[in-house]
Amino acid sequence: MAKAVRFYEAGGPDVLRVEDVKVGEPARGEVRIRHAAVGLNFADTYFRQGYYPVPLPNGMGVEAAGVIEAVGPDTYGYKAGDRVTYTGSPLGAYSTERVMPVGSLFKLPDGIELGTAAAMTMRGLSAAYWLLKTNPWLKAGDTILLHAAAGGVGLIASQWAKILGLRVIGTVSTEAKAELARAHGCDEIIFYRREDVPARVRELTDGQGVSTVFDTVGKDTFEGSLKSLKKRGVLVGCGTASGPFPPIDALQLAMQGSVYFTRPALADYIADPVERAELSSALFDHVAKGRIKIEINQRYELDDAVQAHRDLEAGKTTGSSIFVI
Repeated sequence: MAKAVRFYEAGGPDVLRVEDVKVGEPARGEVRIRHAAVGLNFADTYFRQGYYPVPLPNGMGVEAAGVIEAVGPDTYGYKAGDRVTYTGSPLGAYSTERVMPVGSLFKLPDGIELGTAAAMTMRGLSAAYWLLKTNPWLKAGDTILLHAAAGGVGLIASQWAKILGLRVIGTVSTEAKAELARAHGCDEIIFYRREDVPARVRELTDGQGVSTVFDTVGKDTFEGSLKSLKKRGVLVGCGTASGPFPPIDALQLAMQGSVYFTRPALADYIADPVERAELSSALFDHVAKGRIKIEINQRYELDDAVQAHRDLEAGKTTGSSIFVI
């Protein structure tokens, strides 16, 4: 039998259970995949906590990579033996094998290992749409502020930003994380626990502020992120690690300098097949050719799912984390 992590109620890491499950045969438009590695993402904790409500009981996880073992009818060119990766619904990636709709899959280039794919698909596509789609005015020479710069998405976004010719100011909590962020493209570091972030941003930008802030933290950093923007800058609300962003007062945006706020979701940027292909092709090309390196700093077994979530929420992880199957 296959093994899967499931949860029956919303709550802390202890609600996660590792169970033996039966995996059926793929139906029309579906394939059965044997996983090689599964991505661990902060968004997984939102589902577990009930912040993203889903029917219960349910599986856990939205990202994995593996090999197709069986295909149903109308699978549009997918076949047994294909190496694939995916991110998105339905939940259930924390498993040794599962059935998935082909609409969620990406065929994996030969130059990218399955473990790397599981560590980069959601994070890499997130970095791609942040940088390429959320601020249409962003251009080479601009300066951005990137929160959680030593995290999985942050390390990818920093490298991609340098490819685009951007100057990157990253926020981190420790010297070790600062060293990691610098090694992956950050030009300047702000230690958010001991420094005034918007004041330091103004110092580093001759009082102007940054073109774009990519804020994955949410409630605790929102005010500082707004104050770090230059006139008509864009605050991209990418995540809510500290809690949801507060209600927005439209006048606040005007008083800050006619700035913009957007709270995008990856699903809306890969829903269109053309845009999906554009973003995934760019990501796979950068990684396969070594322009973007994927840092896998934590590896867990599925049986360690509870500890993995504890580590993630305690800020003990850097780079990407995966479950090795």
